[in-house]
Amino acid sequence: MAGVPFVGLTGGLGAGKSTALAALERLGAATLSTDAVVHELYATAEVRDLVVARWGQDVAPAGVVDRSVVAAKAFASPAERAWLEGELWPRVRARVAAWREEVAGRVPPPLAAVVETPLLFEAGMEGIYDATIAVIADEDVRAARAAARGHVAAAERGERQLSQDEKSRRATFTVCNNATVGELEHRLSRVLARLTSP
Repeated sequence: MAGVPFVGLTGGLGAGKSTALAALERLGAATLSTDAVVHELYATAEVRDLVVARWGQDVAPAGVVDRSVVAAKAFASPAERAWLEGELWPRVRARVAAWREEVAGRVPPPLAAVVETPLLFEAGMEGIYDATIAVIADEDVRAARAAARGHVAAAERGERQLSQDEKSRRATFTVCNNATVGELEHRLSRVLARLTSP
């Protein structure tokens, strides 16, 4: 993908990853959300049948996967979570690779190809990217955002994620998102400028 940086975007729950992804798209990047890819995978007969075989028909009432039920089953034990991630992550990686190829053929090329990957470092995916961006925010800001979106399982989910500090330490760039979308966009535009400078 000559000349187009391939970038992983990550951050903790409530930090504003999706907001940052939308801002990057406005700034001229091609964007993909792995969460959206997972949604698509659950809509396939292949993945639906896998989770039904593992956990029973109640995870897919009327043949449609209920992600909240799947999450409850997966978070019940490390072994169940590892099984689900073992099924999903290789498929997500394949989708990301196919998208990257498609983006490579776009004319004019985007400033960057950015993939929102919440568990980027946890899944060991950082090696596939040219650079990574960690979006961070103060804990009270993150908690308020998570609560506003109805994330009652934030604590349990947070435990399986690396801390913000660790994500920031591992990332190529760290962007703070405590203020307005405009300020976030300004900070991201500076990151894009650094990524695309010769």
